Amino acid sequence: MYQTVTLDNGVKVLTEDIPYVRSVVIGIWVNVGSRDEDPPVAGISHFIEHMMFKGTEKRTARDIAEELDAVGGQLNAFTTKEYTCYYARVQDKHFDLAVDVLFDMLFHSRFAAHEIDRERNVIMEEIKMYEDTPDELVHDVFATTIWHGHALGRPIIGTAEVVGGLSREAILQYFQNHYVPENMVVAVAGHIEHGRVVEMLQKSFAGLDGRAAARTMVKPQPRPEVTCRTKDTEQVHLCLGAPGLPLDDERIYVFQLVNTILGGGLSSRLFQEIREQRGLVYSVYSYHSSYHDAGLFGIYAGLSKENVGPVTELIFKEIRDIQQNGVTSQELRRAKDQLTGNLWLSLESVSTRMSRLGKSQLYLGKIQTPEEIVARVEKVTAEEIKALARDMLRPELFAMASVGPWDDCHALNTAAGRAGLKTEA
Repeated sequence: MYQTVTLDNGVKVLTEDIPYVRSVVIGIWVNVGSRDEDPPVAGISHFIEHMMFKGTEKRTARDIAEELDAVGGQLNAFTTKEYTCYYARVQDKHFDLAVDVLFDMLFHSRFAAHEIDRERNVIMEEIKMYEDTPDELVHDVFATTIWHGHALGRPIIGTAEVVGGLSREAILQYFQNHYVPENMVVAVAGHIEHGRVVEMLQKSFAGLDGRAAARTMVKPQPRPEVTCRTKDTEQVHLCLGAPGLPLDDERIYVFQLVNTILGGGLSSRLFQEIREQRGLVYSVYSYHSSYHDAGLFGIYAGLSKENVGPVTELIFKEIRDIQQNGVTSQELRRAKDQLTGNLWLSLESVSTRMSRLGKSQLYLGKIQTPEEIVARVEKVTAEEIKALARDMLRPELFAMASVGPWDDCHALNTAAGRAGLKTEA
């Protein structure tokens, strides 16, 4: 059962009591991410996430690492483009400890200068590691291509140049502007009573207040361009796609089904045609990412350089087929069952249930139940699939990015041009 309450200082608390488990997960969601950063401090949200683990007024970094480990718990965090989440998973009897550690981290971290310098080096190594992972890197290159100059197009982790120059003063100012109760949502799921959660959080938030800096969102303007990045790799890593839908768009589940049919698993059109039938790639899949005011649809393929042209043509052949001929009733039924089945299976994870509460509140301002999602998926028709593909998957809307062993970009531009994408003269 879901329950919600707003604390005196404006914090929204959401709980789901799951009586048949012995664990509980608490997540503190801060409504700030990399899209809130100005270019001179790009990467600062991720930097602050790291610093939350580096010591408080009463705990050393080692203490933070050891306390939940000592009771078999887990403590972690992640930064996205639009929010940052700190979470702990423990046995229900250790819930108070999890709350104490998380609140100590978020409201009493020291930001010691020597720890900032040490963690700066850690993040520099993380950036280098990311650069050495081209199948992940290409997605950021793609986002930068289609949303060039916009914060949503920048990598969350930042760049070595900017991260290397972030000062303690800039970090503290950004932290004070955004890490205030008004800017937070607390989501709890597991074997825990709502009343106990509220009582504990009222005590923990006592005396904490402050207004968050005003959040200004500028919608990204897509640029259907082609980026070719040369890197000494064995494969070409290719990503192409078009603008998608924001999370609150009425057609979001239509697009999710289009994504499932095209590249959402082993039975998808792209996987079956390009890998299984023709053997042209090792990996091929599609995805759809949604934000407050925008979305991004992408298709990834890892392949040999000589296969870029044929694979690009096959991708658009499958898209055109959906635009012109639609999908079969069996195909639509299978996609709906896959999407809803994935949802129900994911709910066997207490951590996933907590994440659903937090994200639903941040993006929709309410809890969207699994039953509501399933009902919306079931309502989608084959005609809606066809109409969305015609409207949003036109070649002239697509951008393309590649990381691989290119001598020049001529072959990539040629493949893009043949598919109907805009290329440089």
